[in-house]
Amino acid sequence: MPSDSSRLRIKRSGDATQVEFIDRNILDEANIQLIGDEIASIIDDRPKPKLLVSFANVDHLSSAALGMLISVNNKVRAAGGQLRLADIDPQIFEVFVITKLNKLFEIHETSADAMKSFK
Repeated sequence: MPSDSSRLRIKRSGDATQVEFIDRNILDEANIQLIGDEIASIIDDRPKPKLLVSFANVDHLSSAALGMLISVNNKVRAAGGQLRLADIDPQIFEVFVITKLNKLFEIHETSADAMKSFK
């Protein structure tokens, strides 16, 4: 569960979990490690996890943060779950396109759309 030092806002909705970043800039490697660990424990918490990561408050994302998202994606898939990304700023989305990560992740315009997409 989130501690006082959590960098995430976590909301459960039915059998899905929505994670939202508190920080506008996801750049610091130590914080990225903490975020990755926290999301990993959410994934481990449930069989076939349904996880939505919302970027509603995020302005900047480092390459380390992208790497953490790839690890999260692999962990969710290994657990037989589903991962959705949503609310991505157009400039950040451009990075997903350039790196072809938009093909790896299922990305939705809004969190509501992403939540509806879970099977």
